Amino acid sequence: MTGFTLEYWQDDGWYVGKLRELPNCFSQGETLLEENIKEVYTLLLEDEMPVPTPNLLTG
Repeated sequence: MTGFTLEYWQDDGWYVGKLRELPNCFSQGETLLEENIKEVYTLLLEDEMPVPTPNLLTG
């Protein structure tokens, strides 16, 4: 999952987050979301939804 940007914030004591490059990839939880987002990403792949390839920065 390298190359995706996780944006997250707190809302009423919950962490809410999304992958910037995948607007349908959202999650929420009482703790930080990295594992939750990975699970959502995996489910999107299993459902064969079109998932863009991240832009990898080299340099």
